[in-house]
Amino acid sequence: MVRPNVEKMKKQLPVRLARVRGVRSQRRFARDLGVFQQNINRYEAGTTPHTDFLMTLGMKEGVSIDWLLFGKGRMKNGHHRR
Repeated sequence: MVRPNVEKMKKQLPVRLARVRGVRSQRRFARDLGVFQQNINRYEAGTTPHTDFLMTLGMKEGVSIDWLLFGKGRMKNGHHRR
C-alpha cells in the first residue's frame, strides 16, 4: 500500500487557502467567514485548520474540501451561501 505524503499535502493547504482568499485581506476574509483574523493568519502560516472552519469555508465559499486538503477536483463545488 502506498502511503500519501501527508507532510507535502499539509504544506499545500496554506497555499490553497490563500488562493481561496484571493485579493481580500485576511481581516476581510475572516469577517466574511465569521471567524477571527488570527485563525486565518495561523492557517495560512501552516497550522492545520479545525474541522468546523473547513465546513464553514465549504459552505460559505463553495470550496471543495477534497480540493483544499488533497488538491483533487475543482476548487469550487458550486454549493455555497454567503
